[in-house]
Amino acid sequence: MTDQSYPSTRLRRLRAEDWSRRLVAEARLAPCDFLWAIVLRDGDGVREPIPSMPGVARLSIDEAVKAAKEAKSLGIPALALFPFTALSDRSGDARLALDPDNLMCRAARTIKDAVPEIGLMADVALDPYTDHGHDGLMRDGKILNDETVKVLVEQAVVEARAGFDIIAPSDMMDGRIGAIRRGLDAAGFENTQIMSYAAKYASAFYGPYRDAIGSSGVLKGDKRTYQMDPANSDEAIREVALDIAEGADSVMVKPALAYLDIVRRVKDAFRMPTFAFQVSGEYAMIKAAAQNGWIDGDRAMIEALVSIKRAGADGIISYYAAEASRRLA
Repeated sequence: MTDQSYPSTRLRRLRAEDWSRRLVAEARLAPCDFLWAIVLRDGDGVREPIPSMPGVARLSIDEAVKAAKEAKSLGIPALALFPFTALSDRSGDARLALDPDNLMCRAARTIKDAVPEIGLMADVALDPYTDHGHDGLMRDGKILNDETVKVLVEQAVVEARAGFDIIAPSDMMDGRIGAIRRGLDAAGFENTQIMSYAAKYASAFYGPYRDAIGSSGVLKGDKRTYQMDPANSDEAIREVALDIAEGADSVMVKPALAYLDIVRRVKDAFRMPTFAFQVSGEYAMIKAAAQNGWIDGDRAMIEALVSIKRAGADGIISYYAAEASRRLA
């Protein structure tokens, strides 16, 4: 048997030179690993900075087209789109979510016309459209599961019809994956993918995103009755198993960095295409620390993203996608 002890074995030999470190790297990061998270807003020529997310702006549709062209040039395969909705356009029944001419649908049609090779992921939930900021319909302070699912099915079909390739339900209502799959199939979209936010936690790291889509000021209460308890791991496996059984083509863990153990458990248990969402708070922490000179921003960005790949993620939804891809190049 080969001696695996020092001095016969010197693990630093493989680390001594850059070329060697690259040859033996166990986890690899490339632009094709990303879905670029982009926040949309109405207007023309708009790039509206989001103060809580340095370097990220809300983009009008024409600017989102430019981003799609950049994604193509960088080798990023898909965009994940999210809408900013003003309070005046929100309602208790989230009716704007079902409008085929809403911001998401107009953006999908325009981007697909300009850059048909880019995949588009649509977030399916009602929080960008409700006047109370929750992901579902509400009555007497309670989120209604089955009534919400019916609306989500309609929303998914509207978004598929607009040209979205991936429907990504982020609401965490019970039974929504099966209902959406049946609804898409019945409408002729049997080839439209479903990426389930299967293990989505009630996290403190979503704050900047809520600023970005206009929900933070309107959210009443919290989302712990439907999003998962951060203390739970076995429950995530049950959630993922249910969504796979109902027809999910891929699954997602959200957030990423505080839940790398969940990413690994999900990948090992199911061997399904598994994604992780590096959410707004994770992005903002790195950016803020870098702006204060406390960390090397570029190195921290890549290290965080590599850790998600190392944990078992096949792909990463991130606001860093373009910046990281340029850095990798």
